[in-house]
Amino acid sequence: MSKAIALGIAGVTVSFAMLAAGFVAGSRNDLSAAPYGAGSGSPVLERAVSRGDVEAIVRAYLVENPEILTEMQAVLAQREEEQQRLALLEAIGSSSDTIFNAAYDGVVGNPDGSTTVVEFFDYNCGYCKRAYEDMAAMVAEDADLRFVLKEFPILGPDSQRAHIVSMAFRALAPEKYGEFHRTLLTGGRATEAAAIATAVGLGVDEAALREEMKNPAIADAFNETYELASRLAITGTPSYVVGKEVVFGALGKAVLKEKVELARAGD
Repeated sequence: MSKAIALGIAGVTVSFAMLAAGFVAGSRNDLSAAPYGAGSGSPVLERAVSRGDVEAIVRAYLVENPEILTEMQAVLAQREEEQQRLALLEAIGSSSDTIFNAAYDGVVGNPDGSTTVVEFFDYNCGYCKRAYEDMAAMVAEDADLRFVLKEFPILGPDSQRAHIVSMAFRALAPEKYGEFHRTLLTGGRATEAAAIATAVGLGVDEAALREEMKNPAIADAFNETYELASRLAITGTPSYVVGKEVVFGALGKAVLKEKVELARAGD
């Protein structure tokens, strides 16, 4: 955003220069068209206003009033934020089913809850690990809250393999997915071996699990999630979709609860 703002301010500076050039050109045209001489009844200009004159005036004004640059930066930031908000609103609307109702996503809390929070997460994301307690507390306190978990492995091969196991486990034992998710996310580093051990510990047959891990639908699901994240400008974890808003980062339980209330008020 700061880069875009800097480019915007640079654009305004260029506009000043263009205005100066236009003013100078206009002055010259006026001079060439105006009658000269004492009997003409028109004032005689001593010399044309140069581009340098106008640029000097603009520069002097900006130097004497530097706060205008801060005002420009604030306005540009507000405009960019509003543009991003509208773009994300459109993306959420056009991708609503994929965001909130994809068959391959895990769900915790009330599966029939009237309000849904969607979390994009990676099992090896430290912020996701800390944010788990926020989710757990929210679903415990709010019986009408549905939490959708989008598997978004972006932190390397260990994450990718652990998430493949997770997707296979959910397909085989969806009723135990919440416990699997908690155990793997809040433990140590998530790897394929750790994920398989967690799955087997929860009663899933290892041979069946390994067979399901080969299911090409898992890769298809990941690809769809990556494409969705791109449309929503999500590049890190955790990120959330609540109602018609994308929330970036682990901002804490209080912020998420506020977003939930806003979503309910907007329904």
